[in-house]
Amino acid sequence: MNRGFYTILAAQFFSSLGDNALLFAAIALLKSIAAPPWQTPVLQQFFVFAFIPLAPFVGPFSDALPKGRVMLISNSVKMVGCVAMLLGTHPLLAYGLVGVGAAMYSPAKYGILTEYLPACKLVWANGWMEGLTVAAVILGAIFGGLLAGQRIEDQVESQFGGFEFNGGIDTAPEFAILVIFGIYLVALAFNLYIPKLPIEHELPKRTLSFLIADFWRCFIVLWKDPLGQVSLAVTSLFWGAGTTLRFIILAWAAASLKLDLEQATQLTAVVAVGLAIGSVAAAKAVPLDHAVKVLPLGIAMGLVVLLMVFVSDWRLAWPMLVLIGALAGSFLIPMNALLQYRGHQLMGSGHSIALQNFNENISILLMLGAYAMMVRAGFSVNFIVVAFGLFLSAVMGLITLKHRHDQD
Repeated sequence: MNRGFYTILAAQFFSSLGDNALLFAAIALLKSIAAPPWQTPVLQQFFVFAFIPLAPFVGPFSDALPKGRVMLISNSVKMVGCVAMLLGTHPLLAYGLVGVGAAMYSPAKYGILTEYLPACKLVWANGWMEGLTVAAVILGAIFGGLLAGQRIEDQVESQFGGFEFNGGIDTAPEFAILVIFGIYLVALAFNLYIPKLPIEHELPKRTLSFLIADFWRCFIVLWKDPLGQVSLAVTSLFWGAGTTLRFIILAWAAASLKLDLEQATQLTAVVAVGLAIGSVAAAKAVPLDHAVKVLPLGIAMGLVVLLMVFVSDWRLAWPMLVLIGALAGSFLIPMNALLQYRGHQLMGSGHSIALQNFNENISILLMLGAYAMMVRAGFSVNFIVVAFGLFLSAVMGLITLKHRHDQD
């Protein structure tokens, strides 16, 4: 592939690295202000909420401008969120502002693939994109955990003694956020060199009523399309489950493995290693026209999650979490590529990715909300793990059966 494709990958890597590192820095910041435990999963809810009300607008916005410029504007919004957090805005609200930038960014980062590459390269390109995103998740979890950890806290206090930035940066979470601001700045620099592509599917009108009506029309079209329906259902379930699983692992690592936050973040990175393995395998072995054949892997993933209740040794936890991630990657990549392909054919890449984000983030909000309520109600981690695994397998089973019925 040419340099333009690798520039797109580099921009995505650094932007995703910042998002994932910032999550753990914000978690540490919540702990430093003695926020109640239920606010930890709610933090992610604030991040993803923007994807839902902005969905009718970010798709047309992405299709109306060169996507490299959209990515640059979006990263600038994320940087404003970092500054807001440093200036004392509550982490929930500041991370929500970063979510606004992410909501603007997502239709462009995936939509540019369908505009830049032929259909035969989409699964392969998604493998690269998700592989680097997974690498960013791994490094972001480790990097964010280390930057916000006790060792950096001691260094900041002893060596820097705090340095002035509107009141002083004198804690590890604040120092981590400043470093992450720099990561977003690197992503923004790569955005400047993304190839400028012709604008596709420009809207005839840009009024509020037309945008909402057009979004609803596209929503119905994608859900009625047999391939769009199954791929949208699976990716929505995956992102809701995957995001919730990250927080479940943090709680499970503390309760069952007796690990602190810094060590627990490394376990979330282990899942991402498995996701990378599954993504690479799917990119090589699953052509676009056979994407639906991977659906049973989602059922298997939910069943493997149940094994967590029997594990209390980190040496057993690692291979189990790698397997969970590998199963997830094996069905996510083909489904993601299929959804992008059908969406691009039916309505334009920016519109379809915005619709995908709308559905996926409703799933995230609902599943994180259910998890937060279970935590607040005092349910044990093992109970939550079992409920989560059974729910995942059951829903994937229903999706598989419905798709087979529709094909008959």
